[in-house]
Amino acid sequence: MNPWLPTAPCTPDACAGHDGRVRCRPAAAALLLAGCLCIMAGALGAPFVALLGAARRERLIRRWAYGVVRAFGVRVRIVGAPVEPAGALGTTGTLVVANHISWLDIPLVAAVFPGRMLAKSEIRGWPLLGPLAARGGTLFVERDRLRALPTTVRTIGAALRGGARVVVFPEGTTWCGRGPGGRFAPAAFQAAIDADAAVRPVRIAYRTTSPRRTGTGRTGHNEPTDHNEPTDHNALAERNAPTEHNEPAGAAAFVGDDPLVASLWRVVTAAGLTAEIRVLPQIPAAGRPDRRELARRAQTAVANESANRPPESVHH
Repeated sequence: MNPWLPTAPCTPDACAGHDGRVRCRPAAAALLLAGCLCIMAGALGAPFVALLGAARRERLIRRWAYGVVRAFGVRVRIVGAPVEPAGALGTTGTLVVANHISWLDIPLVAAVFPGRMLAKSEIRGWPLLGPLAARGGTLFVERDRLRALPTTVRTIGAALRGGARVVVFPEGTTWCGRGPGGRFAPAAFQAAIDADAAVRPVRIAYRTTSPRRTGTGRTGHNEPTDHNEPTDHNALAERNAPTEHNEPAGAAAFVGDDPLVASLWRVVTAAGLTAEIRVLPQIPAAGRPDRRELARRAQTAVANESANRPPESVHH
């Protein structure tokens, strides 16, 4: 690994533990199968979805991505401002930036902001997720080739100018989610400046049912239920978030040299997980010639402790 690549101090042993309830093996295996089948269905259906109109395609992708997270046994909570459809603000797209904790971040963000993901080239070789990412228009970047960075910036800029929504995890690696996270690399923000595109920061967090409230034990029952599928954000009513989901969930963290299979099993085994995505106000790139300033502002918005408070939530 090149020394300039971002690294995090998080490790599976130190950060990916789970102190709450756990599912029995048959229930966990059923969820793992359901999640993999949901991903496979998306991969097989991607060529047909591409033939649909933009609005219908985006709506279908949101529902499918939401279904992927739920299929793995994780509840979804969306907090914040209504989300504008892609292209609703004009011909220029939007750069969506988020902190990075888990492989679950990808479908979680897509459940709110379907778009072209910027991902490391290694993901192309992942089973199921790799082919699906390629068919979904993912922009793969070779992180160990510094010379490829200008080309990546130009590619992102071209996509934004063409009206696409581009999703980037500018920390460049995963963090466990218990601290402030990593520094936002400024390269992708240069593409937003070049394309005169707005930046939409979002904050991702994973929470678990507090063992103090529910007790511990091996179970496949009594999980928080969530039967509503994602619909138009403007039609959703806001209500108080349940207080039992305030503990950070280490089980969702995919950090360090954690094998993907181990992370998948840890997620389906841990009961009571909730994935929260908080939509933060847009930051206009126009008039901000310094990409570092734009990156700092987005990072501050995502890392701000007030963005992690759950008094008002939209439930899906």
